[in-house]
Amino acid sequence: MAGMSPMFGRGERRTEKAERVERSEKAETVAPGERLVTLIRKPGCHLCDDAQQVVEKVCGDLGVPWEGKDITQDEELHRAYWEQIPVVLVDGAQHTFWRVDEGRLRRALAS
Repeated sequence: MAGMSPMFGRGERRTEKAERVERSEKAETVAPGERLVTLIRKPGCHLCDDAQQVVEKVCGDLGVPWEGKDITQDEELHRAYWEQIPVVLVDGAQHTFWRVDEGRLRRALAS
């Protein structure tokens, strides 16, 4: 079990992620302009391209800023998310990975 993939939420990384989610859930509701969506991706990733289209559309419609981060340029992101890209963070907490559901992202940003 010690060698199990971090994707399955075992070990220290899971604890850190759970703490981020807990902090996010405790945060007060914020206005759309105060939110931030982060898309963690890598070059040549077709799922990342699909995710970016959804993020651009939803954030554009709602007036929410978003940023892209390249996993190949950031060792910490690479260690944390290399098996999950693309990854979408909302206000620093992981929202989803692999496929981005437009409706779910809209609901998360509206809450």
